[in-house]
Amino acid sequence: MTKRFKDLTARQEKGLITYLTAGYPDLNTTIKLVEVMAGHGADFIELGIPFSDPIADGPVIQQAANFALQKGIKTAEIIAAVREMRQRLSTSVPLIFMTYYNPILQYGLRRFVAHSVEAGIDGLIVPDLSFEESEELRTVADAYNLALIPLVAPTTPLERLTAFKANARGFVYCVSVTGVTGVRNEITTDLASFTDRVRQCINLPVAIGFGIAGPYQAAQVAPFCEAVIVGSAVVNLIAKNNDFKGMSLAIGSLAQDIKSALLNYKKQVAEHKKLC
Repeated sequence: MTKRFKDLTARQEKGLITYLTAGYPDLNTTIKLVEVMAGHGADFIELGIPFSDPIADGPVIQQAANFALQKGIKTAEIIAAVREMRQRLSTSVPLIFMTYYNPILQYGLRRFVAHSVEAGIDGLIVPDLSFEESEELRTVADAYNLALIPLVAPTTPLERLTAFKANARGFVYCVSVTGVTGVRNEITTDLASFTDRVRQCINLPVAIGFGIAGPYQAAQVAPFCEAVIVGSAVVNLIAKNNDFKGMSLAIGSLAQDIKSALLNYKKQVAEHKKLC
C-alpha cells in the first residue's frame, strides 16, 4: 500500500479508492467487478464485509449488506473470494477490508487477520472500533503487517488525532462530512482546515470519502488529499443494473471518469463552475 502511494506521488497523481459490498449481488459478481475496477483506474479497492448493524453506512450500502446477509454470505467465503481475486488480478492493486468489530470477533481476531493477509488483503478499516479499544487488534495487525487504517471526522478532537500518530498505518480515512456514507450534491466541510489538522498529527497519506458522487466531487476534494474514496455511488450502480454487463459498463465508466477527473482536477472544477 505504501508503495502504491509512493508511485502515485512520483507521477503526481491522486489515487482512486473504490468500494464494493462483498457478496452483493453475489460473490462471483464481486470478484469480476474487482477486475473491472482495477482495469478502469482504481488504485485501491475496498471490500465491505456485511454486518447486520452497519452504523457508519447509509441506506445504499445498508441495503446491499442486508441483501448479502439474507443470501447467507459468510466471512470465510469472502476471504476465499479474495484468494481468487488475487489469482485473477493482473496488477497488485491493494485490497482493503472494511467491516465492523463484531464479525472480526466472531471469526476470531487473530484468525481473521492471519487468514485475511494470507488471502491477499493489505489493509483493514473498522469504523465502530474506538482508538481506546483497538490495542489488541492493532498489535495483531502489526504482527502480520496488515495496515489498520484510522477513520477520522471533522469533529475528531486534536488529542485523538495525536493519539493516532504512532499507531496509524496505510493512510488516514478522512470523512468529508459527519453522518453516514452516501452520495451528496455538495461537500461543504472546510477540507483545507480539516486535512491540515490531520497532517499536523499523522504523517500518512490522506484519503477523503463519504459524499463523493462523481467526477466533480472527486475533483473538488482532490487538492486536499492523496486519494478519494467512492463507495455508495458504485454500489448504487449495481442496484440499478440487473445484469453483469450493465454493471460492469456503468462501474467501469464511473471509475474511468473519476480517475480522469483526478488527473485533471483543476480543469474539471473550473469547467463545472462555468456551467453553473
